[in-house]
Parts: sequence; structure tokens; C-alpha cells
Amino acid sequence: MTLAQRALERLQAWPDLTVGPASCGIGRALRSVRDEIVHFHSPRDVDLHLTRRAIQRFHYDLSGSSAIRLVPGSCWVTVHLDCEADVDLLLTLVSSALKAHQARPPADEPRPVGCNFHRVTVLPRDAAAGG
Repeated sequence: MTLAQRALERLQAWPDLTVGPASCGIGRALRSVRDEIVHFHSPRDVDLHLTRRAIQRFHYDLSGSSAIRLVPGSCWVTVHLDCEADVDLLLTLVSSALKAHQARPPADEPRPVGCNFHRVTVLPRDAAAGG
């Protein structure tokens, strides 16, 4: 079982999330009552829909993680799953995303343009470190 499959299996058990096709057309999605929250695109790459406010609040921490890729202007972050700790990070961020979406007034943020699929290139950690 891949890391993404393990994460999807764990998240499907959460009562606030339902599974279905991703609106971008690639992979599976988990959605809350209001919004799509997670897109599982490959065995290792997951896009997570955070609000702009949440990304601003966590920007320093997100940009310091080798598992996270940020796209300027996007309210989605890409999580690259290389190990179990990355799955744990994803689950923590999904929890934060759910809280951020529930706290956001419906008109507070425009609908996202789309997830980061094809907008982010994720290199393996060894290649990114130069080795």
C-alpha cells in the first residue's frame, strides 16, 4: 500500500470528509460539506486546500518543510509523501484546513482556481539535496 493510499484510508474514516473524484479530473478527492479539501494525484503527491489566511498564518512553517510545495497565489499546497512522518503532517494539515474552512464566512474567499496539479514539480528529497 502506498503512503497516499494509507493517508486516504485514514482520512476516509473522518466523519467530516466524503470521498469522490477530484474536480481537476485527476485522482480522488476528499471534501467537506463546503469545499474540496484534499486531492490524491499519485502514490506520493497530494494537494491540500488551505485558505489563504491559513497559508499566511503557517507560511514560515510550511516553507521550511521539505515535504511541502507552495505555489504563489494558490490556496492549495502540495504535500509530497516520502515517509510516515509526511502522512502525519498531511493529517495535521487536513485538520487545520477543515477548521479554516469551517471558520471562513462563505463570501470571505473566492472559489479556488484549481489545485496545484501540473503547477508543481516535486523532486525526491535526495535529488533536492544535491545527492
